[in-house]
Amino acid sequence: MGGSSSKPAEEPVRVPTVNWVDILVREYLRRQIRETTSQGPRMLNEPWRKIDWTAEERRRLIDEISAFKPLLDSVQKARVLLLGQIGAGKSSFFNSVNSVYRGHVRNQAWVGVGETSITLKYRTYPVITGSDKKMLPITFCDTMGLEEKEGAGLKVDDVINILKGHVPDRYQFNPHAAIQSGTPGYIESPSLKDKIHCMVFVIDGSKIEILPPKMESKLKELRQKARELDVPQIILLTKVDEICSSVKQNVSNVYRSQAVHEQMQIASVKFGIPLSLIVPIKNYCFETELENNVDILILMAVRQIMRSADCYLDNFLSEEGLTTD
Repeated sequence: MGGSSSKPAEEPVRVPTVNWVDILVREYLRRQIRETTSQGPRMLNEPWRKIDWTAEERRRLIDEISAFKPLLDSVQKARVLLLGQIGAGKSSFFNSVNSVYRGHVRNQAWVGVGETSITLKYRTYPVITGSDKKMLPITFCDTMGLEEKEGAGLKVDDVINILKGHVPDRYQFNPHAAIQSGTPGYIESPSLKDKIHCMVFVIDGSKIEILPPKMESKLKELRQKARELDVPQIILLTKVDEICSSVKQNVSNVYRSQAVHEQMQIASVKFGIPLSLIVPIKNYCFETELENNVDILILMAVRQIMRSADCYLDNFLSEEGLTTD
């Protein structure tokens, strides 16, 4: 009556966002169910990475890593930081590398299985060969495990100071405050050899699809901080033998396992790291003797880490009067 009729305002069309991580996780879980109710693990006809699993290749990798020399004369050893959630296997990885070069299974770095970190100090570990007692050109830096609870575990600011070379060996982490200038032992003017040349995220491959959101956020924050400092990053996907029963029977099946490949894809999407920088490994945990195929996986991871460390040192060639031309 005298008023003009008006149509209700149309709501804007909402385009749903696609969460590729959720899609990959759901598909992985569906396939896991099918695997347990069908004929067995799904295996590819051909491995998607070509690996020589012979004893000769193991020996060749050992010699190649031993002969490695960092790009700059001022840096005698590649310095590698191991980061990971409690129980992911970062200390076990160092122990596994150490075992390969000592010739028998060793447990120098303490390893725990509880819910709190057993590593309470910042430790730098050289790797020494068993035959001639020479040090490898690499130092592994171990830390407290990462925890999702606020204020628990390793602090992001502590990690940043480690990356920059300010944290001394055997520094006792303070649960209430990160290390800073003025803290006893703080390295005020670190040189290039004190800094981290490669950061390695050690992630439990059997649980990546159920990684707690807060832990995922913390890992992504650390990844961003390392990126700002131009520190290369690699993911070690541990416990591959718990992902696929065929890999559990024989580690050489790792690159034929569809389940392992899918877990690596999930890690790539979650953290934005290319598959070429994600390395599946199995640490020595319950074994008392070395195994050729396990050694090869571990050695390939070390080689990839050392190559990445050299990429970091590329940034400092001009400081020593060198060029890449």
